[in-house]
Amino acid sequence: MKAERFRFDKDRNHYIVARGLLRTILASYLHIGPPELRFSYADKGKPNLEHSDVNNSLKFNLAHSHEMAIYAISRGRELGVDLEFVRGDLADESVAERFFSPTEVAVLRALSPEVRRRAFFNCWTRKEAYIKARGEGLSMPLNQFDVSFAPDAPAVLLKNHADPNEVSRWSMQAVPVGPAYIAALVVEGFGWRLSTFHVKLDP
Repeated sequence: MKAERFRFDKDRNHYIVARGLLRTILASYLHIGPPELRFSYADKGKPNLEHSDVNNSLKFNLAHSHEMAIYAISRGRELGVDLEFVRGDLADESVAERFFSPTEVAVLRALSPEVRRRAFFNCWTRKEAYIKARGEGLSMPLNQFDVSFAPDAPAVLLKNHADPNEVSRWSMQAVPVGPAYIAALVVEGFGWRLSTFHVKLDP
């Protein structure tokens, strides 16, 4: 059971609650009970609903950080979502040099210190959402593609160094989640519309 991998009870409980809510959300779309859902996993770990005529077109992705979780659901479009709690210990230039592309590192360095932290997390979440949408997991190096992330810049996949056609395949959007978090969504294709709703669970 994946929940057993977590060292701390708090993290384990967050994982269990997040997965339980995912079942509830997906079941509501399919008009079935949560226990009836069956999941399968792609070669690199991306979860899917097991094939059937009723659920084959339903795609989903999940991310959670600190005390928040975010879910993305679509019909017939691959997608990936990422969420990060904004904290200073990760938004470090050495982390950017290790994981970001040279172009992204240069853009980050050119920003003022006042906006650099949130810009870092803009970049991080957009890159993570992209590899999750592709189903690559950690097998795709984050420095092999460029995303936009400067403050107020639209979220865009700027370049995939291995496959230039990827830019025309995926669209990207920042998701508003409050000042303490940053989130990004990547969806296959264009012309879709984002609808959001928020649920607050009692502690």
